[in-house]
Parts: sequence; C-alpha cells; structure tokens
Amino acid sequence: MAKVLVVTSGKGGVGKTTSTAALGAALAHGGEKVVVIDFDVGLRNLDLVMGAERRVVFDLINVVQGDAKLNQALIRDKRMENLSLLPASQTRDKDALTEEGVARVLNELREKFDWIVCDSPAGIERGATLAMRHADVAVVVTNPEVSSVRDSDRIIGLLDSKTEKAEKGERVEKHLLLTRYDPIRAERGEMLKVDDVLEILSIPLIGIIPESEEVLRASNVGSPVTLNSPTSAPSKAYFDAVRRLKGETVEMSVPTDKKSLFGKLFGRRAA
Repeated sequence: MAKVLVVTSGKGGVGKTTSTAALGAALAHGGEKVVVIDFDVGLRNLDLVMGAERRVVFDLINVVQGDAKLNQALIRDKRMENLSLLPASQTRDKDALTEEGVARVLNELREKFDWIVCDSPAGIERGATLAMRHADVAVVVTNPEVSSVRDSDRIIGLLDSKTEKAEKGERVEKHLLLTRYDPIRAERGEMLKVDDVLEILSIPLIGIIPESEEVLRASNVGSPVTLNSPTSAPSKAYFDAVRRLKGETVEMSVPTDKKSLFGKLFGRRAA
C-alpha cells in the first residue's frame, strides 16, 4: 500500500522543497516508485528544483478540476524512471484546490506509486492543510532558530488535529528534519543546538542536514542534491533520513564537510 508523506513546516524558507526533491530522489534510488507533488499553488518551485520547468503542460489544478488526466500531468524524471513529478499551477489560486479533488488524485496515485511525497506550502492556509490532510507520515522541516521551531510546533498540533488520521483517532507518524545546521555556530550560541530543538518539539529526529553550498548548487542546476552530489554531506544525511523513514536503525550524526569537526549523537532520538 502506498504511503503519503507530507514535507511540511510553518515557516517559509526552511528547505521544504529542497527536502521534498532530495527525499523523493533518495527513495527512488532505493528502488521505490515515487511521485513528488507540489501543493504550493501560485508559486510552483518544485519543478525548478527537479529540473522539469520546461516540461510542465498540465498541473495539479488541471487534474483536480478534471481538465486533464493524471497521466497527462505527471512528468517522469529523465534521470530515474521510477521518479515522477506532479507540478503545481503558477497562475491559479489555492482556492482552486478542493478536498474532494485532492482525495481523488491521491487515491489514483496510490495505485501507481509506493510513495507519494507532498511538498506543502508555508503557513497554515488551505494549501498546507490539504497537503497534510491525507498524510500517513509527516516530515516536519525546521531550522535551528526560535521562530522556525515555534512555527513547527504549531504544525505538529495541526497534524494531530486536522488530518484524516486524527479524525479517526489515529496519529500521523511524525519525524523531525533539522536543516541548515552548523555545529560551530551552535556551539557559539548563534543558533539552537540539536538537543534544544528536540526538547521543544519532542518528535523523533530523522536527520540533520548541514549548511552547505552543495544544496544551493544542486537547486541552481535543477537537480535534487541526492542526485547532483550523492557523496556530499547533505546527500548522505538525506539518504540516512530515508533509511530511518523506512524503519532502519541508523546512527545519528551531525554531518559536516570538514571531517575534523564531525560530531556524533549516538542513537539520539526524541521521546
């Protein structure tokens, strides 16, 4: 049975779209059949990060409203045949998304894929709530700063109250992905330490993505970092995160491009 994974956070600019592409590509690299969906109607950036912006003909809104069939809107990745993209509309409003339409599209995708990875827009508006509505699993992306962590706490509350699983008395499986982490700055007190974030949010830590130029470089050339530079520190962190997502026990590390600064959190997980 396909799993619906939402990549979410309350704050913009924390790396949701980058992480959606990286996690989706890492899952596909492991042999899973994966589709990534852009729910950020009106902006649409996932197609840029995936390098597919010139191949968009139909989008999520077209499929939701019945103007196009799902197969017409899906864009198969040229690098990995088991990775596909369903782009957002750049010209429509989020109100064009309907709960019934999204449910129908996701049900159809469940028959075709192993993982459906939803890139949620920032905030708690309609697009974000619809992106998480049908989720089985959530990856909450946060930066090590107070405002980002506070907004993520709000999102965790919504995952526990505004999803289909919550309404059935069940819980969405939640994981924390800490992005743009710099252990040197954390030691100086310029950003929160990992333990500080975990103490506030209290959900299992799935990965720590270091601040790295490799992430920006990959985005600029239209490739998930896990495909563009698979041996880089952020890529290794994303691959490890996917292994944990699939239930493997993987030692948690604070990755860095400088090996002498490599720190480890031995098996550290939140309660």
